[in-house]
This record gives sequence, C-alpha cells and structure tokens, in this order.
Amino acid sequence: MSFSEAVLAPWLLVLASLVALGVMGLALAQRPWRALLADSALQHRWLAATVAVLLLWQLRAQAVDWLTLHLMFTALLTLMFKAPLALLAILIVNLAMVVTGRVAWPLLGVNLLVTGVVPALVMVVIWRLVDRKLPDHLMIFLFVCGFFGAALSTLAAGLAAVGLMMLGASDAHALYQALEYARFLPLLMPSEAFITGMLLAIMLVYHPHWVATFNDHRYIDTK
Repeated sequence: MSFSEAVLAPWLLVLASLVALGVMGLALAQRPWRALLADSALQHRWLAATVAVLLLWQLRAQAVDWLTLHLMFTALLTLMFKAPLALLAILIVNLAMVVTGRVAWPLLGVNLLVTGVVPALVMVVIWRLVDRKLPDHLMIFLFVCGFFGAALSTLAAGLAAVGLMMLGASDAHALYQALEYARFLPLLMPSEAFITGMLLAIMLVYHPHWVATFNDHRYIDTK
C-alpha cells in the first residue's frame, strides 16, 4: 500500500520524510553494502529480490483516487537480508516508482515510512522475540515470523498511514478518507501473510542459508 496523491498536509509530508530519512541514516550507518561487496552470491540474491519486488509493485489496485493497494514484501526482505539491506531495497523501489512517474516525488518520504520503516521495525521486533524467547523450532519460526509477522507488519504499516491521515485531518471529509483507508487493511493482511509465509517456507526447505535471520544449525541440525 502506498499513497498515490498528496492527501496529507505539507508539514506532515515533511515530518514523515524526516523520520524516514533519520531511520535510513541509521541503517546506512551500518554500511550494509559491505556484505554485498564481500559476498557475490548475496549480492545477486539481493539485486534479484529488489528487482522482483519492483516488478510486483506494478501489480497495483487503485482503491480510491489517492490510495494504491499492493503487496509490500518488506517483511520477507527483512527476514532474508535483515533490516538495513531490506530498507535499502525498499528505498530503491520507491525511488524507481518516483522516477517512472507512478508516484509524485513529495510522497517519497511518507511512502518510504509506510512501506519500509514501519513494517521493517515491526518485523525486527517479532524476529527478536522468536530468536530470544521462543523455543528453537522450525514451525515456530515459520509461522510466527513468516505468517504472523508479515500480517502484523502490514497492519502496522496501514495503521501508520491511517494515523498520519487522522493527524492531519482538517475536516470530516479528511477523517472519512482515513477510515476508508483502514477498510482495506483486512484485505491486505492475509495476502501479505500467505505470500510471505509460502515463499519463506520454500526457502527454509531448499535454501535455508538464503534467510539471514534463520540459523539452520539451531532450528534443523540440533533436532
């Protein structure tokens, strides 16, 4: 999901852009590109995943004039590459949407916040919970991170967008727009969870080393 028209107040667009820029700065401060330069196989997987997400973002449903619905895949990217590289990929995808004219440039910051920062942070919290608190079991990782995590990250992204719209609502019509946006969340959550869980399950079976947040020794070899 992403904004396709500037329905937010200018000050909210600026604020969202500053928050997104700050989080991206923290992610880039970890120099995630060093891992890409050191591992050509990882580099190829990351580039292929970024291009795949960019292409899949073209499958967009225009629910209302200012709202475009599409799967984000941020949760899957975060599980595969961890948050810094996932955010870098989502940044590239959002930039590509601006360059190709699908999204206006003032919406870059807020879309990066909604489609990248918020779902990635939620996914990191869920992964940390699974990694530190829950038993080392393959199905727990798959269902809690893959299915539940993707659904919850989508919900968080949608609620962040609704919150921004309600924060900047100047009249009853603006408030109605925010509630109209929330109506589509139950449609996106199961789709994102199913696709993410399915792709994650395939990788855990055939290529577990592709999932950076998954320790095959803990979850498979010790069982």
